[in-house]
Amino acid sequence: MLDLSDPRLVPARPEIADIRLRGRVDAARYVVGEARSVVVPAAPLTRAPRFDAGLETEAVMGDAVTFYGADEGFAFVQLAHDGYVGYLPEAALGPVGGPTHRVTALRSFLYPGPDLKLPATGYLTLGARVQVQDSVGDFHRLATGGFVFAGHCTAADVLEPDYAGTAERLVGTPYLWGGRTSLGLDCSGLVQLCLALAGIAAPRDADQQERGLGEPLAPDVDGLRRGDVVFWRGHVGLMLDATRLIHANGHHMAVAVEPLAEAVARIREKSFGPVTSIRRLNPSAAS
Repeated sequence: MLDLSDPRLVPARPEIADIRLRGRVDAARYVVGEARSVVVPAAPLTRAPRFDAGLETEAVMGDAVTFYGADEGFAFVQLAHDGYVGYLPEAALGPVGGPTHRVTALRSFLYPGPDLKLPATGYLTLGARVQVQDSVGDFHRLATGGFVFAGHCTAADVLEPDYAGTAERLVGTPYLWGGRTSLGLDCSGLVQLCLALAGIAAPRDADQQERGLGEPLAPDVDGLRRGDVVFWRGHVGLMLDATRLIHANGHHMAVAVEPLAEAVARIREKSFGPVTSIRRLNPSAAS
């Protein structure tokens, strides 16, 4: 049964809802969702069917979604990997594919042909999943169109278990509220992306991650280690070792590394208050 406790994860709006919610929520009509896939490099997911509605999160190429309906160019969807609900540009969706490869470079350009001298038509972000039809020289031909440099990809099932190390690769990436690509990240987007590349499913927002990830440590723990996750009310970061934190944050407006003690003092005084918990992930959660 669908959980109605978190509105961010409930596929229902006054005009349309998942048929499984009939009798539990009010909607003008109830529909059976259809499986679709994101076929553009990245697309904004908004709370309302307007581009000015504010960025909730982003979907990237290869993300699976459940499609409920479209109106005036926007599709009402639920993202498969974290359950987030909202509106994507309808043009961002296509038929379900079978991703064969994943992008491992921070960004890789798309080309109209297998030639680096051709004008790029777009880019793919770290973690985007693509379906490779065949290879021509040093390039993969994609089922969605275009070519990507083969050296920037790996098989879709190859993992990057050092998720703190993945976060280090993203140092300097600009802060973007709702961002989930290597062009811009927010705090929980950074954590979700890095864990996904390690094969660990994570919710989208910091409060959801605090409830759903790992096991809590004692609040006075002095044995922090690489990969521990530190939470504030509305913020999250990863430990690189016993003393250093990496996080996407509005103070630096970027993914940055700083001593945990400095971050704790500043955040307590200026923004999110005290640390609410520290959680340790079980390495066996990767699959």
